Amino acid sequence: MNIGIIGAGNIARVIPEAVKDSNEIQVTAVASRSLKKAQDFAAKFGIKKAYGSYEELLADPEINLIYIATPHSHHYEHMRLCLNAGKNVLCEKSFTMNAAQAKEVVALAKEKNLYLAEAIWTRYMPSRKIIDETIKSGLIGKITNLTANLSYELTTKERLLNPELCGGALLDVGVYPINFALMHFGKDIDKVESSVKLTDRGVDGYNSISIYYKDGRIAQLTSGLYARSDRKGIFWGEKGYIVVENINNPQSINVYDDKDQLIKSIPVPSQVNGYEYEVIEADQCIKAGKRESTSMPFSETIYVMEFMDKLRKEWGLIYPMEK
Repeated sequence: MNIGIIGAGNIARVIPEAVKDSNEIQVTAVASRSLKKAQDFAAKFGIKKAYGSYEELLADPEINLIYIATPHSHHYEHMRLCLNAGKNVLCEKSFTMNAAQAKEVVALAKEKNLYLAEAIWTRYMPSRKIIDETIKSGLIGKITNLTANLSYELTTKERLLNPELCGGALLDVGVYPINFALMHFGKDIDKVESSVKLTDRGVDGYNSISIYYKDGRIAQLTSGLYARSDRKGIFWGEKGYIVVENINNPQSINVYDDKDQLIKSIPVPSQVNGYEYEVIEADQCIKAGKRESTSMPFSETIYVMEFMDKLRKEWGLIYPMEK
């Protein structure tokens, strides 16, 4: 499979790194609105083609899959561009600006009979299944709570402060704690409460979300742009707790009893950089004639976007393009 990348920024590098040792999957081309930027990126990662426009890339008959690595604000436009050009698409998270856009591009992918998926890597990693199996093992008994956080010092990143680029913590880092809770606690939700600290430019600099489940469980999530957090996911049970080190890319899963004694440590499989799993699944799906991801189906992507839409509505966070 030949991959073309739209966008030559920092996140774009993860895909050529992920497939560098693959014999079946390679990044063949990269496109940027700046030809020099595309050429520099191509030279750095050994990519044979560099284009100064997205349209040139999409006209390349060798390309089987487009990876979109542009800001959230442009995902909808660029996915439509790719799908209308007949290209399969793997789009970085957050999938779109809002749920309405997500529904539109999903409908277009179905109409064009093309593969489309959100590239939120934690949904595809083996650690997801390992965490679920550890929960089901009963080692800590009945689980009543989970906490998950993801924050970094990102206040120098213009993209994350700019409302016109759909900046703020929620779509960039907050999406990970939300997905963590939905993956492991599900969607049988009674109510959601939240609080937010908005920046002087009107995007969320810090947010706190409490999800109350119908069975009594609670998920407490936080994300922000002001400081690095410990990034842990912790499940609280009647006989102990499970600690997932780094919900953004789980490094280990450790189980403790109710006396804080480590009773089991579960390693996570080694990986290239963690992004290979979403690419491998895309390749397998396309070859099998499947047009939807198993790990991140359309229904889950749309649900997450709707979840975040409701939060933003409560916060009064409306992006300029939505007004």
